[in-house]
Amino acid sequence: MKGIEVPKITPFLWFDNQTEEAAGFYTSVFNNSTIKTVTRYGEAEAKAAGRQKGSIMTTTFRIEGQEFIAINGGPFFKITPAISFFVTCDSPEEIETLREKLSNGGTWSE
Repeated sequence: MKGIEVPKITPFLWFDNQTEEAAGFYTSVFNNSTIKTVTRYGEAEAKAAGRQKGSIMTTTFRIEGQEFIAINGGPFFKITPAISFFVTCDSPEEIETLREKLSNGGTWSE
């Protein structure tokens, strides 16, 4: 499309029902981030997916110029809830701040 920059790859994150929560979390951790759009299941899509009409289907968010789409697709596939981000940091303090926010009591490997 002329005048609209479309990324070559947009990562999709699959959730049962947590797209809005996940987008809110990631955009709270990283600077220069925003939630862009929330789409909802229409009648036909809801029926096909076994969802309630009007429930959230996708949440699109952007972190440092990278767009992500989180989809509430349901537990149809056994996919782990894992995601990895490679983040270039300017200082040890920035690394520690992100480590603290992202690990939230979990484990961290380097």
